[in-house]
Order: sequence, then structure tokens, then C-alpha cells
Amino acid sequence: MRSLIPLHLDLSPSALASEQWHLLRCSLPGQYLLKPMQVVSMPSKSRPENLKLYYFRDRHISNPRDIQNNCRCRRPMLAMDPTAFVQQRSDGPMPLQSCLWQIHSSTKEAYNDEFQTRSSGNEVRDEILKCYELVERLGRGAVYLGSARVEPDHAHFAQAIELGREVALLLNCTSWTGVGPGLMDAALKGALQAGKPVGGFKINNEGGKWMNSFRHPYLVAGTYLTCRFFSARKHGLVDAGVRSSLCDHTAFIALPGGIGTLDEAFEILTLIQLDRIGSKYPVPFLLMNYDGYYNHLISFLQTCEVRGTISDGEIDLLWRVCRNNSEALEYLADFYGINENERNFRETLQKI
Repeated sequence: MRSLIPLHLDLSPSALASEQWHLLRCSLPGQYLLKPMQVVSMPSKSRPENLKLYYFRDRHISNPRDIQNNCRCRRPMLAMDPTAFVQQRSDGPMPLQSCLWQIHSSTKEAYNDEFQTRSSGNEVRDEILKCYELVERLGRGAVYLGSARVEPDHAHFAQAIELGREVALLLNCTSWTGVGPGLMDAALKGALQAGKPVGGFKINNEGGKWMNSFRHPYLVAGTYLTCRFFSARKHGLVDAGVRSSLCDHTAFIALPGGIGTLDEAFEILTLIQLDRIGSKYPVPFLLMNYDGYYNHLISFLQTCEVRGTISDGEIDLLWRVCRNNSEALEYLADFYGINENERNFRETLQKI
């Protein structure tokens, strides 16, 4: 419920021009700073001399750092992001100091209520545990990262279906994705064609668009989890690809994608690099460079090596760049020592 706080300010041209108005600060609970909002953009000739300003609480703050960050940026705020409008008033203005005391008194109680009862830390923990439980129940396997924006009629969509099918058959494992559209959906469909189990961690924002439903259009309930927190989803995707024993055949596979795909890919690469992936057994990471999609990224990393920000040969130790599905499957078969007579993908793959 919004709490309306009327503030009677003298916004006459002479008052707005005063140095006191522009330099004034007010200390809020927790030592955060409040800057008065710039409210008048009308030409001085058409602006009423006395205005009434309303600040009201517009949304619930779930992160205390929102306050701190807003103040550092010197964005106008009142213990939470405010919205303001002005209207003409007939009576005289309230003195500035009285107005600031009203701000302080009105926000103190709201501040204490919101931040003493925060529980998001416990909620994140609980959601991560649910992700781990789902992985334990369905089994670890191949984890696919990829764009949510690729349409079904794109060539990469068909390649991702094929890869999902053949990897599931080759490794006989569960296939995991972010349970979104695009290439994530393609990999899932391929695994389902192979008759192998699938799982994933859904979130209601894919490809920059919010989804209206917490349900997947065709996956069975209990095979995926709709996450509220991105951090929990990431924990789940990493855990799904970690080998807990030599018998586990897992892999991380980065299909063509954008910011989200690169974020998840480099997080996993960093964990592998720093030996913090959570397993003493190596896990293959494949970068699917369909049609040279990642050529510029590879070139950039080579520049990093030349300039000394990455050690020579370090990237090659972390991943395997594959131009097509055949290269990816051959690499996985070699990595896990799969017999030649069990590499059936050679007969079924399209020559791309």
C-alpha cells in the first residue's frame, strides 16, 4: 500500500535559485543520504510561485543496496524510489527544515519494517537446495547453454536438436537446460527424441521477455523447477554437469547465444579454471562454433593472450571448440573412452 507524504515546499524562482536548496542533504536511518528531487521544469514565467509536492512509496525494496546505489548515483529517492508530481496550492509554503524533518520521520518506520524482516537470503538458499534435490533425483548429464531467441526455422535450431539427440544416446545421460525457448528448447527436443530423461531450471525471463506462466508447455511436472532467483538457477545448472564419480558422463555445451549464454559459460569456465567446479573428476566443456558464430570471441581471447591477461594456451585447456556436431561427438567419445563400435552417431549425423 502506498504511503502518501505531502511536502509543502517553497518552489518560487528565488527559492529554487538559492544555494541552500541545491546543497542540502538529509541523513536517513542507516546513514544513507537523501537529495531533494528536482521537480520543476516549466519556464519560470508559467510556473506557479507556490507548489505542493507529493512523494509516495512506489514499490517494495527487496535489496538494501538499492538505497545505497541510488544515493551514490544521486538519483532522487525517499528510502525507496519515489515518484513525484506537483500541483498548485493556495496556502503558504512549509519551511524547508520542517519539510526535511517530515521526510525523516515518515521514512524511519517504513525503513525499519522493510529491512528488519528481509528474508531473501533464506529464500535463495531454499531454492538452491531444491535445485540440488532435482539434480539428485534425475541424474547428472549434459548441460546446454544457448540463445532463447533462435527461431525453429533457423539452421542452428536443427543442429541443436541433432546434437541433443546424439549426445543423449552417446553418453546415456540426462539432458539439462534453462528450459527456455530457442536453442534450449531444441536441445531438449533432441534428448526427448532419443528417449532419454530431461530436466531443467526455468526462469520467467528469457530472451529479455517476461513469461506469464510458471509451467512449461510440454515437459512433465517434476522434471523442471521454476526459479525465482538467477543465482539458484545457475547453481542448479552447474551441479547438473558436475561429475560425482567416474561413472558419470557429463558435459557443458555452449550453443550460440548472447549475454546470458556468455555469462553462464564464463562462470563455468572460471570454476573449472580455479578448480572450484565441485568435482575432482574433469568435465568437458564444448563451444559449438556453428558457422563461425564464436570466431570474434575466440579472436578476442587470443588478443588477451597476446596482451598477457590470459596465460598462453590457458583457454585451450578449458574448452574444446567444435565447428559441427560430428567434431563434438567424436571429442566426447574420445574423452570418455567410448568404443568405436558404440559410436552410432557416425551413421545418423547429417553432414553439416
